[in-house]
Amino acid sequence: MSEAMLLALATFCFVSSITPGPNNMMLLASGANFGFRRTLPHLMGVSLGFGAMVLGVGFGVGSVFTMYPALYDVLRVVACAYMLWLAYRIATASGIGDGKATARPMSFAEAVAFQWINPKAWAMALGATTAFVAPGEFVIGVLIVTAVFTAINLPCVASWAGFGVVLRRFLDRPWTLRAFNVTMAVLLVASLYPMLADLKIDAT
Repeated sequence: MSEAMLLALATFCFVSSITPGPNNMMLLASGANFGFRRTLPHLMGVSLGFGAMVLGVGFGVGSVFTMYPALYDVLRVVACAYMLWLAYRIATASGIGDGKATARPMSFAEAVAFQWINPKAWAMALGATTAFVAPGEFVIGVLIVTAVFTAINLPCVASWAGFGVVLRRFLDRPWTLRAFNVTMAVLLVASLYPMLADLKIDAT
């Protein structure tokens, strides 16, 4: 891969990783409610889970959606239902988490699994492997895209969790925390709009 192509790939990875989306909204809320240390498994699950997804998409999993486009609509419906449930959990969180809190952040395994039903993650993985993997260097190309995406994605998503931690000092009152959590839930639901806007529903 040429230096120009590598720079373009790094730019794509940074922009797509740092911009708001379901993962970043949830990490922001988790950092604010549970702190960075308790959010770490969630954070690592997002980054490593997405890296595994890029690898899988690059080596052929994504071709299933090319052969059966209707599966992508099914994925989006499932993702929407799951994210609405997550938004409800965020909105109804009762207080800033501590060691005795009944609420808990997303686990590593849950965050890894979430990548596979996150349409933004699919779009990022498919876009990267399609645009930056040359047919003549397929295997090494997929490995490079996976490595670059994982290396850049990790600090990007960590910054969202870190920003949530910074906000904790302003959320020590129940009403401010509730307002924050409801706002995060609304933003998470709002992030569903692009996928719902493209959803093809047969009205006949």
